[in-house]
Amino acid sequence: MSESIPPPSPFKSVSPAEAAALLDSATPPYLLDVREPQEYALCHITGSHLIPVSELALKWPTLPVDKPLLVYCHHGVRSSHAVSFLNAQGLSAINLTGGIHAWAEAIELTMPRH
Repeated sequence: MSESIPPPSPFKSVSPAEAAALLDSATPPYLLDVREPQEYALCHITGSHLIPVSELALKWPTLPVDKPLLVYCHHGVRSSHAVSFLNAQGLSAINLTGGIHAWAEAIELTMPRH
């Protein structure tokens, strides 16, 4: 039987502009994309690592514990579930509000959208 990720609980979220500032900082967070491989192939934020949310319950122990995780998906729903789950495991995770869609509208205007 596979493990499932529980519904989201309160968590920290940042706007695309705040996320861009975090990624440009001296100590950037680990950037985690929780979409599916075909979505990642279409577009992703440079430097991100892919672990689909459906695989997160098994693969979360491979994530770094020495820095915060900045998590995103398409619009923010899957990543909100992922952030709640990761925080429950003791990791410091932050949700990108609006997901890669909001990122493309605010930061990378030429990024392909889906």
